[in-house]
Amino acid sequence: MPILTELNFYPIKSCAGISLREATLTPAGLMTDHIYDREWMVVDPDGNFLTQREYPKMATIRPRLRFGSLEVRAPGMLPLNIPLDLPAPEDERTLEVQVWKDRVLAYDCDETTAVWFSNALGTACRLARFHPSAARTANPAWTGGAEVPTLFSDGYPFLVISEESLDDLNQKLLAAQRPALPMDRFRPNIVMKGAGAFDEDFAAGIAVGQAVLRPVKPCPRCPIPSVDQQTGEIGPDPLDILRTYRADARVDGAITFGMNAILVSGEGAVIRVGQDVAVELAV
Repeated sequence: MPILTELNFYPIKSCAGISLREATLTPAGLMTDHIYDREWMVVDPDGNFLTQREYPKMATIRPRLRFGSLEVRAPGMLPLNIPLDLPAPEDERTLEVQVWKDRVLAYDCDETTAVWFSNALGTACRLARFHPSAARTANPAWTGGAEVPTLFSDGYPFLVISEESLDDLNQKLLAAQRPALPMDRFRPNIVMKGAGAFDEDFAAGIAVGQAVLRPVKPCPRCPIPSVDQQTGEIGPDPLDILRTYRADARVDGAITFGMNAILVSGEGAVIRVGQDVAVELAV
């Protein structure tokens, strides 16, 4: 039977992830210590979101949760601690931020935080936090009409990949005398082992304990898999190899790897690395 081998949590969109042993499932994505996946996002002075597509150095900004704060580190920078508590209403500063086609309300983190991120990335930017009164949902054309919340993810609350899918790609890379790539290049939330290569593409449901996830949309791949997640450097880029066999007609021929998924049942369930996973393939 397949097992759950990785849980990856990204508190700040497009920055480094945190490897978890367990996490709570919510309709909006993974949660740990009452903090949600992609709860924070780096934005430019106009509120537009920044990602590794334009700023690959974001991969080297490494958050961790500790002692009631989100600590962030980056090469050559002193650590910065960001409070986890929400500001009191009289103290909150807000701004509107843009993530793809959505414009939503967010908290504006303080000037010290803005200066830290601006120095780390070499461009003027701020850190925004998803506001509790904001609402953003996944595309209902892919969720079967269900209203599925998400925060600052690209569009869906979970990304699922099997180790066998990466093994398949790495075999092709090695055959082309290219280095194999680690899973972190593809920034999944949930990784499983023991399924067939790309079984996630054809799964009607993925059960972990009493919870069920449903893959709904193949994940089109941008240049981020070409970014070394440890160094923030570009290369090697696997997209040319993926292009030979991973063009997907369901998304107009885009190159896909991994499946965006939604939570069908089991809100509040705690899932753990090493837990059995049952993959129900669509008929």
